[in-house]
Amino acid sequence: QVHLVESGGGLVQAGGSLRLSCAASGIGFRIDTMGWYRQAPGKQRELVATITSAGSINYADSDSVKGRFTISRDNAKNTVYLQMNSLKPEDTAVYYCNCNAARWSTSFNYWGQGTQVTVSS
Repeated sequence: QVHLVESGGGLVQAGGSLRLSCAASGIGFRIDTMGWYRQAPGKQRELVATITSAGSINYADSDSVKGRFTISRDNAKNTVYLQMNSLKPEDTAVYYCNCNAARWSTSFNYWGQGTQVTVSS
């Protein structure tokens, strides 16, 4: 079992910044791709960004976060970060951490509990 612990959400005014963190822990597991997804009220969960253990990054195809959000990770700590700048009210959502983890020859996918980000206008 891999546990994902998220932190850093909260309430911020439009134009402000927040930094989300997500630490993965699991004995005997290798943590591979980590990422962030978000789900706004009444909408489906959507990709924000992912990052592999080698540092390859993928952002959502839409222009909704490009240039404003930056994903990074610390492999030694199995921690992924999401720096969010120039926040907009439409960024309001529950942000979920996600990771692929491998043990022996089997890959598993895990979700964090989510952290609320609220951007006021």
